[in-house]
Amino acid sequence: MNTRCCFPRRAGLVRLLAGLAALLLPATNTPAAEPPSASAEAPALPVTVPIDLSAPAAGTAVLIVTGIDYPGHPWRETAPVLQAELEKDPRLHVRVAADPSVLASPRLGDWDVIILHFMDWEIPGPGPAARENLQRAVAGGRGLMLTHFACGAWDGNEWPEFVRLAGRVWFGPDGGRQHDPRGPFTVEIADPDHPITRGLQPFATDDELYTCLMGDTPIHVVARARSKVDQKYYPMAFTAEYGRGRTFQTVLGHDARAYTNHPGVGEIMRRGCAWAAGLPPAREGDGR
Repeated sequence: MNTRCCFPRRAGLVRLLAGLAALLLPATNTPAAEPPSASAEAPALPVTVPIDLSAPAAGTAVLIVTGIDYPGHPWRETAPVLQAELEKDPRLHVRVAADPSVLASPRLGDWDVIILHFMDWEIPGPGPAARENLQRAVAGGRGLMLTHFACGAWDGNEWPEFVRLAGRVWFGPDGGRQHDPRGPFTVEIADPDHPITRGLQPFATDDELYTCLMGDTPIHVVARARSKVDQKYYPMAFTAEYGRGRTFQTVLGHDARAYTNHPGVGEIMRRGCAWAAGLPPAREGDGR
């Protein structure tokens, strides 16, 4: 697949709009309007922006950090859908912050799991204060979770330490083939004995099968899929460790439909989030 076709750079207008969004969104609880994605069938839910980043008083506090992405990834739709899927585990109390700069907040360490749900499209990733804060939180025992294109949250080797936190990162616009054409494929369980995947059956999904990760950080693959293009297997979900913290990354989740087209998608994300928080992953409806 032509990489430059998949990820075109529209530097001027996109950079301006992204900058305005980063400035305006934290000051309001009503996200700015965005044209609906033709591929997303689920309606967009209200996005909660915790301005002061005070973590929930009870339960496991999970913060989804979003606010910018490649234009083909409608984060205003996917963030609330991800929130709803995670909260099917009543132990997980999830909020959404639509501005990656919140990673620099001194309250970041109050959250049990930090989910990266953004990509630094056309602008630099969060700066040194945010990076050091996130690194300190995870090394100190907080969980980290990444979904879909968050593997490019700091692209172009902008932050070399990122691959050690994330396990694998996007190899960039010139790295090679990005993913199979959007379509159906089967997510296979690579490790049926891991707490995240124990008892989970293979499931079919309609998504982008990512082939664009790089890195040599030790990871443990718990789910994989076979490309229809080159017949090779690629990780769809894996874990890593950083200091006393746990990382769970899944490259599933291109749009709202990709999160909801099969119960297995939400299931593996809930389990991965719970595992990153140090909780025993549990299946939906098992009386948690």
